[in-house]
Amino acid sequence: MNIKYSDKSVKDLKSFSHPDRILIVKKIHYLAENFELLQSSKKVTELKGSEFDSVYRFVVAKKIRVLFRIEEDEIILLILRVGSRKNIY
Repeated sequence: MNIKYSDKSVKDLKSFSHPDRILIVKKIHYLAENFELLQSSKKVTELKGSEFDSVYRFVVAKKIRVLFRIEEDEIILLILRVGSRKNIY
């Protein structure tokens, strides 16, 4: 699965410290490789009431979340936002 970052998510990533950025990117690559497995766990959940269809939340760490969408026609993991739990939604 390919990974594509939105401009907003790149800006969000830059707000984290260097070690946190490395952790987040590693977890995103893990998500891309193991989406089906993670989807059955509590780490990945589909958000309800979003303006887009099929927007998911991925728990990277205790306070870090990644919002993403799967684009079926190209099988791309589109990272929409990266941020702390209290600010991302």
